[in-house]
Amino acid sequence: MCGNNMSAPLPAIVPAARKATAAVIFLHGLGDTGHGWAEAFAGIRIPHVKYICPHAPTQPVSLNMRMSMPSWFDIYGLNPDAEEDASGIRRASENIKALIDQEVKNGIPSHRIILGGFSQGGALSLYTALTTQQKLAGVVALSCWLPLRNSFPQASANSANKDMHVLQCHGDADPLVPFLFGSQTAEKMKSLINPANITFKSYRGLPHSACPEEMVDVKRFIEKQLPPISDL
Repeated sequence: MCGNNMSAPLPAIVPAARKATAAVIFLHGLGDTGHGWAEAFAGIRIPHVKYICPHAPTQPVSLNMRMSMPSWFDIYGLNPDAEEDASGIRRASENIKALIDQEVKNGIPSHRIILGGFSQGGALSLYTALTTQQKLAGVVALSCWLPLRNSFPQASANSANKDMHVLQCHGDADPLVPFLFGSQTAEKMKSLINPANITFKSYRGLPHSACPEEMVDVKRFIEKQLPPISDL
């Protein structure tokens, strides 16, 4: 495992139960893999939707004393004032855009793809959706923040996703990514895209994790943004 982009294994995939006409690409958090999230989505799967949970490459993380672990980009701190790994975030975002392009080549148009993630993965999904030319169906952003927020609105000037729908969820007892950081992110997002399309949900007593109530909300969002289409 040399820490380059080729060091991550192939994504964990939950195939559609019938012909896939839509996809969810979901990015895990720091130090995790896509397997747990693939299992979570298998529990709320929708028959025509394919779920793709890629694994981050392994690299040293400053926040954790430079220990190597799966990480989409380096993290120096988890508060609004922390320095950020700008080049790493942009590089990781390009890799996710390439993953979206691959699904388009597989026959699923980008407007039938939801991008999402938890914590660091959610942060990367927000940044990618705001900076890509690929029109997406929406974003599911769990317990996360918007990276490089001071680069916006310039960074999103050419974005295809000014009207995309966003479901942002955050536990009000999160000790790692403070709830206030999440709510400030939602307010920032409202200044960048159509504010009517942003839903921010809080979960009482939830720490830095997901919960069944939240996963039901995620399923409802996916059902609404990726309805079945006829095979005509």
